[in-house]
Amino acid sequence: MGIEVDNVLVVTVATSETDGFNRYLQSAREYRIQPTILGFGQEWRGGDDIKRHAGGGWKVNLLKEHLQKFKDDKEKIVLFTDAYDVMFLGDLRRITENFKLTGARVLFGAEAFCWPDKDLASKYPKVENGKPYLNSGLYIGYMPEIMELLERKDIQDTDDDQLYFTEAYLDENLREKLKFQLDHESQIFQNLNGALNEVQLHGDGKENEIKLKNVITHTEPLIIHGNGPSKIRLNHLGNYISKAWTPDRSCKHCTYGLINLTNIDTADIPTVLVALFIEQATPFFEEQLLKIHNLHYPKERTHLFIHNNVKFHKDHIKEFVEKYGKDYLSVKEITPEDEISEWAARDLSLDQCLLKECGYYFSVDATVHLDNPYTLKLLIEQNRTVVAPLLVRNGKAWSNFWGALTTDGFYSRSDDYMDIVYNNKRGLWNVPFISSAYLINGTLLKKYDRTKLNYVRSNYDADMAFCANLRDLDVFMFVSNRLDFGHLVNPETYDVTRAKPDMYQIFENEIDWEERYIHEDYVENFNPNNTAKQPCTDVYWFPIVSERFCKDLIAMMENFGSWSDGSNKDSRLEGGYEAVPTRDIHMNQVGWERHWLYFLQRYVRPLQESVFIGYEHNPPRSLMNFVVRYRPDEQPSLRPHHDSSTYTINIALNQRGVDYEGGGCRFIRYNCSVVDTKMGWLLMHPGKLTHYHEGLLVTKGTRYIMIAFVDP
Repeated sequence: MGIEVDNVLVVTVATSETDGFNRYLQSAREYRIQPTILGFGQEWRGGDDIKRHAGGGWKVNLLKEHLQKFKDDKEKIVLFTDAYDVMFLGDLRRITENFKLTGARVLFGAEAFCWPDKDLASKYPKVENGKPYLNSGLYIGYMPEIMELLERKDIQDTDDDQLYFTEAYLDENLREKLKFQLDHESQIFQNLNGALNEVQLHGDGKENEIKLKNVITHTEPLIIHGNGPSKIRLNHLGNYISKAWTPDRSCKHCTYGLINLTNIDTADIPTVLVALFIEQATPFFEEQLLKIHNLHYPKERTHLFIHNNVKFHKDHIKEFVEKYGKDYLSVKEITPEDEISEWAARDLSLDQCLLKECGYYFSVDATVHLDNPYTLKLLIEQNRTVVAPLLVRNGKAWSNFWGALTTDGFYSRSDDYMDIVYNNKRGLWNVPFISSAYLINGTLLKKYDRTKLNYVRSNYDADMAFCANLRDLDVFMFVSNRLDFGHLVNPETYDVTRAKPDMYQIFENEIDWEERYIHEDYVENFNPNNTAKQPCTDVYWFPIVSERFCKDLIAMMENFGSWSDGSNKDSRLEGGYEAVPTRDIHMNQVGWERHWLYFLQRYVRPLQESVFIGYEHNPPRSLMNFVVRYRPDEQPSLRPHHDSSTYTINIALNQRGVDYEGGGCRFIRYNCSVVDTKMGWLLMHPGKLTHYHEGLLVTKGTRYIMIAFVDP
C-alpha cells in the first residue's frame, strides 16, 4: 500500500516493468510519492491495442476492487494515474491543495479531443477557457464520490474506461451530485495530446529546477500525461522535468540504476555480440577496426558479427580477422558474395545474439570511430534498455540521433539539439531516433520476436524502421554525451576509384586524415623548449608527415604513371618550357592540387612563420606542386638552380639506404649538403636569391621527393 500524505492514496495500474514505468516510479520517488501498483505481473485484460482502439475497463475494475477496504473513509482522497506515460511534477501536498481549491469532489484531467466517441462532443458543457473533454488517465477525488462513480454500473474489462467516465460526466444530475469537474486549465493535470504547443520548459530561479508551464492557461501542472500520440514529446520533456536535469547539477537521472563492472571476474562479465555493418565504402576504415579491437572489454566475452556489403573493404576485413579473430569468443562474417541485404543482415545479427545467449547487443556502423576505448563498458554500466553514445561528424552538426520527428517519422530538430551536439548540455537524453552505434540489453531481444523487433518497414531505411518499431513498443532510446565517446566519419565524397582515396579526405574528415597522415612528432615543432633543426644555414628540417602519407602519395603517382620526360619541353606549363626539368607529376594531374594547397596553409605555413620571423602570407600561393622521381637510368640528379619561390619545401617520401642510395641536396653557396634525409621530414629553405642548390646523384634505387615552390 502506498504512503499516505494528507490522507491521500495514490494508485496506478501496470502489468509489467517498462522504461515508461521506471520513469514514472522515478518521478514519484523524486517527490516522495509511493503509488500502489495494481495488476503487476498479470496479463493485461483491458483489450488489445488500446493505443489505437477503445479499452481499459480492467483498470476501473481493479481500482474498484482495491478501494473496497477504504470505502468507509470519507475523508480519504484517491489519486489515480496511468503509469507508462505519466510523470509527477510536484508533491502530494501541492496536488491536494490545488484540488481542494477547485471545490470539486471529483476532478478529471481535460483534453482537446473527444475520445472514443466524438459524437458525444456536442453534449459536453461549454467552456470558455482550456480543454473541454474528459481524459481518464488522471483523476482525483474523495473516497465516497470515487466509489459511487466506480460502482454506478458494471463495466467489462475490455470496455473503454474513458467512455465509462465520460457518460458519467455527461449525466448532469450525477455531475452536480458528485461535484464532478474537469481540470480545464491544467491546474493539476496536463494532458499533452492537442496541447504540444501550449507547454514550455522554464527555469525556477529559486530551486534551480526546470518546470513545466502552460503558456495559454499560465499554470504549472503537477502531473503530466503523454496521452495518445504525444509520447515522443513527453520523452523530450522528461529529459528535464521531475528534476531529471538541472543547470547546476546537470543530469541527475543519469545516475539512476547504474551498475559497476570494474571488480567483476571476467567469467561473470556479460557476453556481448558486437555487430559491425559495412554498408558503404568508408574512409579510414582500418582505424575504425582497430578501435573496435581496442575496446577495453574482455575479448573472451565478445562475439563478433561482420556484415560487409562493400568489395573494396574485403581485404581490410580479411586482414583484421586473420590477425585478431582468434581473440574473440566467435566470429561470423558475411561477405559481399553472400548477397545478403542490410535489412536481412541486421535481423540475422539479432538472431545471432539470441543464439549465442548474449547479454548485450552492440551495433556499430563502419562510419563510427569509438575513440574512447571504455565506450562499451560505460554503455553497459549505464544500464538502460537501449543506449547510444553521442557521435558527431567533426566540426558539423550531423550526429547519430534525432531530437524530434515530423508527423511522418522523419527528421526534425529539437530545441535542444544543438546544445547536445556541441556538448553545451551533458547528460542522458531520451530521443526518438538513434543510429550508427547503440547498445541493446539482451532481455529486449528475448521479450519480442522478430515480427515485432526488426529492421524492416515500408519506405524506411533499416535504422528508421528499427527505431519506429522500438517506439511502437514504447522502448526508450537514450543517447549519452556524459563523456566523449568518439565521432563519425563522413563517407559522402569517398571515391574508391581513386588510388589511395583516403588521401583525398583532408576536407571532409580532417581529424582522421591528420591522425593517419601527419607525423606523430609534428606538434613538437611548436614546443618552445625545442629548437628547429638547421642542417645548413637557413635550411630548416621538420617532421611533418607519416610514413603512410609518403607511401600513399608515391602510390598515387605511380598509379597515375604519366611521369614527365625530363626535357625542357613541358606542355603542362604556360609557355610550354621548363628551364630546370625533372621527372615529375603535378598535383593537379591527380586531382590533389586543392588538397595540397590546404595542406600548405594548415600544416606548412605555421612552420614557416615559426622560423622565418616576420614573413606572413596566408594563404600561401604555390603554382608548382609536384612529386619528383630520381633513378640512375632516368634522371639521377638535378643541375644547380634557384627556385622560383619565396621559400621552397622538399619532403622526403622514402628512405635513403633502403629504397635508394646516394641523393640529397647541396646548397652551393654554403657548401653544405643534406644527404641523410628522413622519410616524412620537410626541408624548408629560401628560394630565389640565397640558396642556389643542386640535387645530388642517386646511384641506386628510386628516390621520391615532394616539392612546392611557395609564393613565387
